[in-house]
Amino acid sequence: MKFFSLLITLLLFCTMSVAQNDIMIIPKPVSVELKKGTFTLLKSSKITFNNPDSKNTVEVFINQVNTSTGYKLKAKNDNNGAVQFNLLSDKESTLGKEGYRIDVSESGIVVTANENAGLYYAIQSLIQLFPPEIESKQVVNRTWTIPAVSVLDYPRFSWRGIMLDVSRNFFSKEEVKEYIDKLSKYKYNTFHWHLTDDEGWRIEIKSLPKLTEVGAWRVPRYGRFGSRQAPQPGEKATHGGYYTQEDIKEIIAYAQERFITIIPEIDVPGHSMAAIAAYPELSTRKDTSTVVSPGMKFSEWYGNGTFKMLVENTLNPSDEKVYEFLDKVFTEVAQLFPSDYIHVGGDECYKGYWKEDPGCNELMKKLNIRHVEDLQGYFMGRVEEILQAKGKKMLGWDEILEGGISPGATVMSWRGIKGGIEAAKMGHDVVMTPTTFAYLDYNQGEMTIDPPIYAQLRVSKSYGFDPVPEGVDAKYILGGQGNLWTEHIPTLRYAEYMTFPRAWALAEVYWSQKKHKNWDDFSHRMEKHFIRSDFNHTNYAKAVYDAEIYTSLLNGKMHIIMNAELKDLDIYYTLDDTMPDLYSKKYKNPVEVPDGPITLRAITYRNGKPVGHLITLSLEQLKNRIR
Repeated sequence: MKFFSLLITLLLFCTMSVAQNDIMIIPKPVSVELKKGTFTLLKSSKITFNNPDSKNTVEVFINQVNTSTGYKLKAKNDNNGAVQFNLLSDKESTLGKEGYRIDVSESGIVVTANENAGLYYAIQSLIQLFPPEIESKQVVNRTWTIPAVSVLDYPRFSWRGIMLDVSRNFFSKEEVKEYIDKLSKYKYNTFHWHLTDDEGWRIEIKSLPKLTEVGAWRVPRYGRFGSRQAPQPGEKATHGGYYTQEDIKEIIAYAQERFITIIPEIDVPGHSMAAIAAYPELSTRKDTSTVVSPGMKFSEWYGNGTFKMLVENTLNPSDEKVYEFLDKVFTEVAQLFPSDYIHVGGDECYKGYWKEDPGCNELMKKLNIRHVEDLQGYFMGRVEEILQAKGKKMLGWDEILEGGISPGATVMSWRGIKGGIEAAKMGHDVVMTPTTFAYLDYNQGEMTIDPPIYAQLRVSKSYGFDPVPEGVDAKYILGGQGNLWTEHIPTLRYAEYMTFPRAWALAEVYWSQKKHKNWDDFSHRMEKHFIRSDFNHTNYAKAVYDAEIYTSLLNGKMHIIMNAELKDLDIYYTLDDTMPDLYSKKYKNPVEVPDGPITLRAITYRNGKPVGHLITLSLEQLKNRIR
């Protein structure tokens, strides 16, 4: 009898383990309770919603399901369907505006939320309960079964964002919409749109037509960004593009249907070369030869973080015409975008040209300030006044703290978390987006495999981010964001490659409860989302399968240290100029580098099959990796 009871217990455990393996939701919900049985969606399944205002939201589910199943399901305003989407008449405080419940039984699915945003996020989780083929853009002939389960979910943070830079490389209206759609699947609710910079002005301002007639175009160039040839005399600027105001309205509406708020960024006073190319009088030197940068070298960066601009790219803070210009820009931007915030940049502002300018020196005397750096504080204060007059809040990179800003300004901390800590302690709202965890343009794996970039950020490190630093009042931390700068990203496919899977990791950082974070659990779900991404043609990086290799001096001798982000990977290597395979030496402990001009070759395996890239490093490269 005891044996029989034990057998039943083991079978039940195994059944629940199998079911648990079917719950592959990213970001991880607050709670998941497995139940007995499954639900199968049929051609005849009735889909209902209890509030007419939910129709468009429920259509997201209908369109996704019909595309991959070939069904012709329709949603009806009713309350008795096999799949029900219901708004609660008595609001549940636990759920807030974005939370939801999903209850799946053998007889049907009931989704409940306080608001349509919650229903939308529930739909994203519900879709992820189906087999991965549900993501297919073509009809797949199979049974559409999901496990019986109860899900309770709501977000940790109110700000869950991704920034896309469309200045360095222009992305079409349809590409931006596609990118937004793929972010919404992971419950992002903020799209930070970097619309202006040195390499292009991308937003139509009708009162200032030269901004797009001139500022949106540059000469065509190939090769590494930062080392391209400067424009030649008489060369036509034919590469680029911009969004008309009608384009922007369409994209905003598209994002709103997915419960994403778009935050526009007009980057000032630095990063303004495209604006100055259109209107040279906005600068101190008023150089009419200024052109939109095609990715040429225009600055010198020094090891201590300081830099010098070789071409003026900064607006003149002492010229009243600059503020008249900005008033026109922000008037039209404010009218277009319904968001509370307008991002004004404020980063990497070079003051060298200000220091040389008589007008700036006169303004400093008038303001009784001794340091030219303090002019940025004056400039940002004027900008904030303009925004406030239009009913908008100022948001900027952490440099806007320099010179002082009003308590109503919100700070986006990118230079690590220090600026965010400082801002929060001053009582400012903060969005955490530090380079060390959230810069999606950084190389995500082995530096000799992907195109080289100046820094590295692996997905496991992104996953390890906590936006609330120790000792900071959490009420000031709105949340966080990943940033995709596109100097080296010319296509949407590559933008996806750089975004995912790190944006999935950050989605869980910003949505899921801190106590539920577990790298091994997440990485297992991440790999399942690789399969889902293949079905919906989303590009992603597989750098997580590659070994991480560095060297260290131990007892005066250089040793090779190798790690794998995934725990079930084995690393095999050679040092004798042969190709490694399953029967080569398996890495277990630090390897002492023998004398001689050796070459390390290493590759990862799983279950006897190669899964990672072959990594080849010379002795010199190994020496450069000493930590």
